[in-house]
Amino acid sequence: MQLIDPIIQFHSELQKIRREIHAHPELCFEENRTADLVAQKLTEWGIPILRGMGITGVVGIIKNGNSGRAIGLRADMDALPVQESNTFSHASRHAGKMHACGHDGHTAMLLGAAHYLSRHRDFDGTVYLIFQPAEEGGGGAQRMIDDGLFEQCPMEAVFGMHNWPGAVTGSFSVTPGPMMASSNEFEVIVKGKGAHAAQPHKGVDPIMTAIQIAQSWQTIVSRNKNPIDAAVLSITQIHAGSATNVIPDEATLIGTVRTFTVEALDLIEQRMRAIAEHTAAAFDADVEFRFHRNYPPLINHAKETAFAVEVATSVVGAVSVDSHVEPTMGAEDFAFMLQHKPGCYIFIGNGEGDHRTAGHGLGPCNLHNASYDFNDDLLPIGASYWVKLAEAYFRQSQPGS
Repeated sequence: MQLIDPIIQFHSELQKIRREIHAHPELCFEENRTADLVAQKLTEWGIPILRGMGITGVVGIIKNGNSGRAIGLRADMDALPVQESNTFSHASRHAGKMHACGHDGHTAMLLGAAHYLSRHRDFDGTVYLIFQPAEEGGGGAQRMIDDGLFEQCPMEAVFGMHNWPGAVTGSFSVTPGPMMASSNEFEVIVKGKGAHAAQPHKGVDPIMTAIQIAQSWQTIVSRNKNPIDAAVLSITQIHAGSATNVIPDEATLIGTVRTFTVEALDLIEQRMRAIAEHTAAAFDADVEFRFHRNYPPLINHAKETAFAVEVATSVVGAVSVDSHVEPTMGAEDFAFMLQHKPGCYIFIGNGEGDHRTAGHGLGPCNLHNASYDFNDDLLPIGASYWVKLAEAYFRQSQPGS
């Protein structure tokens, strides 16, 4: 590995920061303590900041030279509503809240880059350090954009990074094009007519109608959608009735849809609605169809992805960089930023969980798992990647030149 020596020497401090954040997790749009810590560190290192975008967002601004060029580096800060099962010293001190996705590590890695860049300004341009709230379902990226992120901080491109459990510690993986799926939720209420279960002919059974809808929906992915364009339609909840001898008035279907393209998403939503409405009509029932689009597909831009691969290779070597990793059906709201600016989102391997000290919970070190913990060995690797990415970006020719 070709890590940056001053960042290696700063590793212990970054670990303290990361574990401090881990011990005090905050949910989406509640990251006040975390934002204060970030703002304090940036100010201490002489970095001007902007606050308030996305409610609790923080943006550090490091400018050097006379160039008008700029790049954005983004880390997320929020935790999850998970009860941590770990008992080591930096475990969550707040019941029902946990950094189970590594955003504590993402924040610490970007702070590591900030510390170095503030002292070694080997670039000509402006680096915007974006500390974003509410990635976990709150759409904090879109909220920062709505609050003027790209107007107040004009940048040519934006880059993001996420740890990836199971991948070799410190390895990098990425792919151009779709990298992560869109995230969408549906709730369909089938309204029938309640009756005694012994006299079903006197009612309209919403449960049987819901079952028919649920079965028919599965043909959308297998028969309506192009099989090359991957998608998932999962019904995760069915609610109906409260007694064994009563046909209820209503039945509810709830679940998620994931796609890599907006076109597939449009088709699936349209067909779900049509099947629900027509099936209900065939059974003399009514239906309320609700479909909410949370996050769009995360689509990496080809040029910026190739550039990120070059930088990652310079940090960890070609053997530790997968430039065409299999996309995941997980979702990430950095997708909103990539809709506005060219850029790339990359994974950094978090290992198999062997880094966890005594006191870790039972089970794997997977994302959104109560026994998860970020691998502190990544801190100098991720920080070095951010620094080399920024420095190399400004050595490139300006886009369009």
